[in-house]
Amino acid sequence: MNRRHFLTSASLVSARSLLAASGAEKSRLGICTFSCHQRWKLTQPTNAADFYRYARELGAEGVQSPLRGCEPKTIRDLVEQIGGYYEGELRLPKSERDLAAFEAEVRQTREAGASVARAVFTNGRRYEAFPTLEAFRAFHEQAQQTLALIEPTLKKHRLKLAIENHKDHTTEELVGMMKVISSEWIGVLVDTGNNLALLEEPHAVIEALAPFALSVHLKDMVVQSSDDGFLLSEVPLGTGMLDLPRMIATLRKVNPRIVINLEMATRDPLRIPCLKEGYFTTLPGRKETHLTAAMQRVKQNPPKAPVPVVSGKPDHQILAEEESNNSHGLRWMNKNLRAR
Repeated sequence: MNRRHFLTSASLVSARSLLAASGAEKSRLGICTFSCHQRWKLTQPTNAADFYRYARELGAEGVQSPLRGCEPKTIRDLVEQIGGYYEGELRLPKSERDLAAFEAEVRQTREAGASVARAVFTNGRRYEAFPTLEAFRAFHEQAQQTLALIEPTLKKHRLKLAIENHKDHTTEELVGMMKVISSEWIGVLVDTGNNLALLEEPHAVIEALAPFALSVHLKDMVVQSSDDGFLLSEVPLGTGMLDLPRMIATLRKVNPRIVINLEMATRDPLRIPCLKEGYFTTLPGRKETHLTAAMQRVKQNPPKAPVPVVSGKPDHQILAEEESNNSHGLRWMNKNLRAR
């Protein structure tokens, strides 16, 4: 982190005044950790407070981030001093043996001022992470058990947990899990682009998940044909195939105070190998029901400009492009998604 990423109290208070004057404190538009994952990876280790300062400099009102060694009081005092918000990020327990550690994280996240935290069941992509349908079903069953295990802890500490649609469960499966647990303390973090990787129509995904939405990862997407399926890329907001204002209007209709966190991942395109049989190992029947429409979307939505690529570029260029993409995204959000 260089000198300009540590703002003085005076400049942060000034930024708070400008945000308040523009109505920012009413609409809660910010940024999540993965939108700056190149910075977290390529610069010295940071924590929630450092990330918060950097995000506010970029123009975000708040952040969604793990504490990462930051004392809860530090981030809470910082947010109270300059305004905005903090959403947490938690690791889910794998069994009852991990529940005490999970409860400690929940308690610290609440002490830091968060009322919502994000979590994922797995960092892997379904079609890559599970070699057999039986392996996926075991994972799915364990995920459902995890929700039942942690719900009393979340209720005790009054922290809402938003489970991301993270290329692991289909929308139908995730909705089913939310209906089974049926708790005000567990809902969904709606990622606006992830389920394209599972061949789903993105706007229909939002409609289905909206009743359970507790937080948002906002991204715009493009698709490109490849020999084994298609390539999927995050692109600067407003330049891709998604109708983002429509998506946010749908989510706000159900949850008017929902926090919208930019997630613009500056990286190489992801390969979605949906023309290979192995892709459908854990998605039986989806080839017949979803593949044709998905490939038609690819054909109908070619990129309007070159997509982000990081391979072969020096670190300083990757960091500069990531910061430019995030600055653009936050400006776009403030212009197009400001609650009126």
